[in-house]
Amino acid sequence: MIFKDFDLSGFWDDSEYALKEYVDQTPSDNLIADIEAELGFKLPASYIELMKSHNGGIPKNTCFPTSGATSWADDHIAITAIMGIGREKTYSLCGELGSQFMIDNWGYPDTGVYICDCPSAGHDMVMLDYSRCGKDGEPEVVHVDQESDYKKTFLAKDFETFIRGLVNEDIYDTSAQELIDTLESFKTGRFSDTLQQYIKKEEAINFDTILRNLFTELSKEKGYFALHGDPLSYLAYDVQFYLLTLNKEIKSKEIFIKEYLPLVAMGNNEISTGGYADFFKDWFDERVNNSQIMKTAGNFAFSREYREQFLEQIRKYESTSAQN
Repeated sequence: MIFKDFDLSGFWDDSEYALKEYVDQTPSDNLIADIEAELGFKLPASYIELMKSHNGGIPKNTCFPTSGATSWADDHIAITAIMGIGREKTYSLCGELGSQFMIDNWGYPDTGVYICDCPSAGHDMVMLDYSRCGKDGEPEVVHVDQESDYKKTFLAKDFETFIRGLVNEDIYDTSAQELIDTLESFKTGRFSDTLQQYIKKEEAINFDTILRNLFTELSKEKGYFALHGDPLSYLAYDVQFYLLTLNKEIKSKEIFIKEYLPLVAMGNNEISTGGYADFFKDWFDERVNNSQIMKTAGNFAFSREYREQFLEQIRKYESTSAQN
């Protein structure tokens, strides 16, 4: 019997966000067959049964122990949610950002079905892996790390075992100390060599202090250091873009993306987010659409009006006392 003696009544965290992005209507047998045909894999009976009781969503327990280190932690991985069977929800199996999207657009191996997204916003996933069992067999559950050449880490022999093995994030909560360490790194840590070079060349404005203070405020607000779609992150994108335009010709969005990544997002620098999501690309599109970034003489740069607004915004971060 599937999920025998396992209480699913308190399994899900039905927040407003979960209901909007993940939870779908109970899938019919016809829909399940259609989704399986579209994906090319027979879904496990335990997964189908769970989805028939609650079709996708965010579980209360979002961590799974591992025997070795992954891109997330030394001893576990974390998931954001479990994808439901369908097409309508953004994060359903065949939804806009579902399993097939990760294969087609992110280059994930086409050896299974991606059922869980992770907090990295696409840089790791949890997959039903059919490599050993074939497309009609019982798949293992693995963690796939896009940043490490799609490295697979074995999690569980089957989906039911994976669900039973999920534990609460409180077991691994070290966020308070990590935030303290992060804030300390902003005081004396090094930026990337490229960013450091750009900062030194701009003598009129102390961008070293500005970025340290901005990152400090942003991290205190979030509880960790990451750049997303919030106003402080947008200001951080502004600073990096401004420095880029003073040192590089930005003739296209593609060039901007290439030049942006080594500044803070990637690399083993003391001050780095250690990865990125696509929020900075959305920022670029929004700035262009609002004519805050314009193309002049073949190069993208801030409009005169927005440049003045931007420089006014960053003045509050010039003081060394702003970190306190």
